[in-house]
Amino acid sequence: MLTKTNRFRMFLKSKFDSIPSQKVKTDILNALPYWSGAVIAGIVAVIYAKLFSWAEEGTHLLYEHAKWMFFLVTPIGFVLATWMVIKYSPFARGSGIPQVSAAIELSNPKHNYKVNSLLSLKVVIVKIVSSLIMVFSGGIVGREGPTIQISAAIFKKINDSLPSWYPKISKRNMIVTGAAAGLAAAFNTPLGGIVFAIEELTKTHFSFFKSALLTGVIIAGLTALNFLGPYLYLGYPQLGKIEISIVLIIIPLALLTSAIGTWMCNIILYIFKAKASFPKKYHKYIYVVICGSLIAASAIFIDVRTFGSGKEIMVATLFSNNKQVEWYIPIIKILGSILSFTTGGAGGVFAPSLTAGASIGALVAGWLNLSASSTNLLILCGMTGFLTAVTRSPFTSSILVLEMTNTHDVIFYIMLSALFANLIANLISRHSFYDQLKNQYIHEVHQNELQLNK
Repeated sequence: MLTKTNRFRMFLKSKFDSIPSQKVKTDILNALPYWSGAVIAGIVAVIYAKLFSWAEEGTHLLYEHAKWMFFLVTPIGFVLATWMVIKYSPFARGSGIPQVSAAIELSNPKHNYKVNSLLSLKVVIVKIVSSLIMVFSGGIVGREGPTIQISAAIFKKINDSLPSWYPKISKRNMIVTGAAAGLAAAFNTPLGGIVFAIEELTKTHFSFFKSALLTGVIIAGLTALNFLGPYLYLGYPQLGKIEISIVLIIIPLALLTSAIGTWMCNIILYIFKAKASFPKKYHKYIYVVICGSLIAASAIFIDVRTFGSGKEIMVATLFSNNKQVEWYIPIIKILGSILSFTTGGAGGVFAPSLTAGASIGALVAGWLNLSASSTNLLILCGMTGFLTAVTRSPFTSSILVLEMTNTHDVIFYIMLSALFANLIANLISRHSFYDQLKNQYIHEVHQNELQLNK
């Protein structure tokens, strides 16, 4: 007896067989998986964004009514989020971008089957649930990196589900397009998604799959737009006339944010290595409890803005009349990112990095008593510099900040920040944060295979 799925596949096959032109049939068949993946990824990205926003709102609601509860909620939530990842899907931890890069590198006939551990529906479920627990508990994590891994997993699943009679479609290209579509849907930045795919994820010549990538990113963005309406991730900051002499401030700011961002990444990598040498498994959970307790104490005794991705800090500094931030804001956000990310739960560093850069830019502008327009520019340049240090993708960082704020008239300053930030980051550390994590994940995949074959 034919199942509904098989009957649907036979129906599609019969319809396509009736199309007279072979080229048209092939083009449509090649495009359908990308289109369907983009629609599904866009819908999932919207749902995930809503859930993430509600979790952050829940954190602040609980804080208003019983802030002392976070001495229990944060450590317990961190332990639960970490345990879920360790128990059910170890490759769902952290950001998701290094996992996607590892999957792309392994997407060849020899290692194709190893990609399943990095991108699967189980990874998607664990990623979403663990990151939501993390953010509700007060974790300084973002949803953008996880959205990239989730979207890439959706595209891979569609590729795996294609029937035997279907034209062969590159799994690698599907994963790259899925990741780019995920970024586009997360930030509503289609150009950023395309540049991210070219600059960060693949060295393949763009012409090999440009049509699939472009349509996938556009459809995912339009799907998200259909549910959320036209919006910018941040908004339209005021940028009046700016003197060219501001470059004398922007360049040192780029060097400062890049240095701090690179050191933050190096500290995270050092902690990962230290955790790997813990003699007992429960020592890792003790570390998680300590991290949760420190973050809770910071929020309760210093500032509630310790909690969450920090988007409200970016919005406040860019769009309110009071653009100044306290000197400790960058410190608690950076330390909070380190503590949250190294627990082993799910959650990204994209948004926290943008927040750290924005707060440093606002702090420097306050010290120099700059105008509102100049302060906004320094905030944008700080975001670009810090994100570039983390990603080592200067053009992606520039395009993301420009698209998130529709500030194309200051593209020169944004690009300048990115290029100088990338220069100093490469001088401090030769290998990027994501590349080192990618190599670690590839090693783990190979080790898992060796253990299974024993």
